[in-house]
Amino acid sequence: MKYHRPGVNGRAVWGKLVPYNEPWRTGANENTLITFSTDVKLNGKPLAAGTYGFHAIPTAKDWTVMFSKATGSWGSFTYDQKEDALRVTVTPRRLAANEERLIYRFDEPSETKATLVLAWEKLAIPMSIEVDTPKLVMASVREQLRGPAGFSWQGSASAANYWLKHDGSLDEALQLIDRSIAESETYRNLSIKADILAKKGDAKAAGELRGRALALATDQDINGAGYRLINEKKYDEAIKLLQPNADKHPESMNAQNTLGDAYAAKGNKPAAAAAYAKALALAKDPATKKQIEASLARVK
Repeated sequence: MKYHRPGVNGRAVWGKLVPYNEPWRTGANENTLITFSTDVKLNGKPLAAGTYGFHAIPTAKDWTVMFSKATGSWGSFTYDQKEDALRVTVTPRRLAANEERLIYRFDEPSETKATLVLAWEKLAIPMSIEVDTPKLVMASVREQLRGPAGFSWQGSASAANYWLKHDGSLDEALQLIDRSIAESETYRNLSIKADILAKKGDAKAAGELRGRALALATDQDINGAGYRLINEKKYDEAIKLLQPNADKHPESMNAQNTLGDAYAAKGNKPAAAAAYAKALALAKDPATKKQIEASLARVK
């Protein structure tokens, strides 16, 4: 954003310094400018990428906020509604403390949303901004896969998994994972393809692929998959995967520790304590021992 910051300076602002029912530059001097590098939604309404003059018509209740295609104006003196790219209605809210100088800020940022807030005197004017982050990410990924990233199994596998996890096209995810498998068949990409097939409703093919994947899995592969399931709160699935791995690799500290984490997340403290005790007996360095001791203390 590009804007100037007027001060209150003891003046009555709303309805006085800034008149009601008239266009206002939402700042001082030149009109405020706002630039969006991608298409967005403002309060649920679409607005194309670009730079806009940012104006508002305040009232004692709701405000009309305008995004004008005219960007070289001094103030709002030549504002013309015919040049609007978008208008939205917003409801101001009271601020707990006085904001002496006008400021814009972005509140409550998330992966896909943020709230743009104009704050001045004792009013805040909030507007939601939303972007289709998965769509933008995949557009970038497709371009990257035309370069070096597209010549390794990891690049296509990561792209397929992202599209799967973010409700993208399953057909495109399947094409991407098949491209990965053609480069090198691994536990990771076979598992991703199994998840795609399961989401498409082909449970039989998914089960067969998981069996093929397990035959290729290393201890590290299983641990990584176990933590992903734990993070997704799929505790029973994690334990079902990790228990045989810990039995198969009784000498692996990581296998025992990860199993302990799964049981702890599930709330099975005795089983978690038993796994942590095995992991502690196998731990070598002091830092790892300290971490496992802390985990063990939490489940006793």
